[in-house]
Amino acid sequence: MKKTLGAVAVAAAVALSLSACTGSSSSEESAKGEISYWLWDANQLPAYQQCADDFTKANPDITVKITQRGWDDYWSTLTNGFVGGTAPDVFTNHLGRYGELAENGQLLAIDDAVEKDTVDLSAYNEGLADLWVGQDGKRYGLPKDWDTIGLFYNKAMLASGGITEDQMKNLTWNPEDGGTYEKVIAHLTVDKNGKRGDEPGFDKNNVAVYGLGLNGGGDSSGQTEWSYLTNTTGWSHTDKNPWGNHYNYDDPKFQNSMDWFADLADKGYMPKLETTVGAAMADTFAAGKSAINAHGSWMIGQYTGYKGIEVGIAPTPVGPEGKRASMFNGLADSIWAGTKKKDASIKWVEYLASADCQDVVASKAVVFPALKASSDKAAEAFQAKGVDVTAFTEHVKNKTTFLYPITDNTAKVKGIMEPAMDAVVSGKTPASSLTAANEQVNALFK
Repeated sequence: MKKTLGAVAVAAAVALSLSACTGSSSSEESAKGEISYWLWDANQLPAYQQCADDFTKANPDITVKITQRGWDDYWSTLTNGFVGGTAPDVFTNHLGRYGELAENGQLLAIDDAVEKDTVDLSAYNEGLADLWVGQDGKRYGLPKDWDTIGLFYNKAMLASGGITEDQMKNLTWNPEDGGTYEKVIAHLTVDKNGKRGDEPGFDKNNVAVYGLGLNGGGDSSGQTEWSYLTNTTGWSHTDKNPWGNHYNYDDPKFQNSMDWFADLADKGYMPKLETTVGAAMADTFAAGKSAINAHGSWMIGQYTGYKGIEVGIAPTPVGPEGKRASMFNGLADSIWAGTKKKDASIKWVEYLASADCQDVVASKAVVFPALKASSDKAAEAFQAKGVDVTAFTEHVKNKTTFLYPITDNTAKVKGIMEPAMDAVVSGKTPASSLTAANEQVNALFK
């Protein structure tokens, strides 16, 4: 799951390096009392509150106080907590952040506890547990969930345009002419006079319904915006993943893909970037202003919960190399190195990563838990609600995923790439301008 971290994250990298905390006591007091736990997704709060209540029943000496904050507020407040010594004992962590947090001494390594308590790391979906082992070989989290990308679409708009759901499930894409994906996007775009994007007389400056919604410029990862397309061309964000030290935004394959993507807005098939500021893409979809939205599996509940709209979910398009692609992101729960409740926090993190909690999360049909068995139960829970989630699960089954780029300097990389990508997606500069940005990024690793 990802959103733009913003300028706060960039500034925080310096502050964190000056305020790294040391490990806390393992005294008897660290094994009981109240521990604080933070998360950012309001949709998941009820499930985790139940986990906390169940945990306390099994461990009467420990209570868990949960705080939920919106994404931007979450990271800025957490950063201030690290600096001021008021961070939560346990918090939901993101692959785009944990490398720097570990490097700056803000995370507690939990290898000894995982070994002592015989946590079965093989029970998680393939690769998820390995993501949370840092460059120093130490473990800084246990997996909580995973996500992939799919295409949410308005069934009524498809029907009125004469496009079948089978067509949506078998889209193709390439950066030259956009393939059948662009054809469908153009046809589902309708101007205020009722002209479609592929019809003579279409007015791209007065659009009522865009064929494709826009979430933003995509900063350095493009998780929901463009990575499901760019990574079908043989391109990858970094020279290796995790822990690469060279980014590839200067690759012609990537730049050609981004020129195509930006042209969608120029053609009127996708909103102009400046019109999306302060607007939630999902809400725009709910208002009937876009026909297709590429978004993550963590948004299933929100999209399928809108009243008056019948929503379908299609897999991402097949790219030039004959395969689909989706970023594979997995969150984890980590422990602040400055906690005074080390033992209680470890017990809570292990519970969060257990079937006792992840089965509860699965039953709520909100996200896919990290445990393979719990993930299967989540798919069944979605199905029971009438939601077909194979567009997301087939990426894992068919191994068409690639990892969220995990490197050092992630806040600085985002600080460079966010304005550079915005300039391209807004049409202010061609994608060739990303070569200069890429040089700045790679200079961070020299």
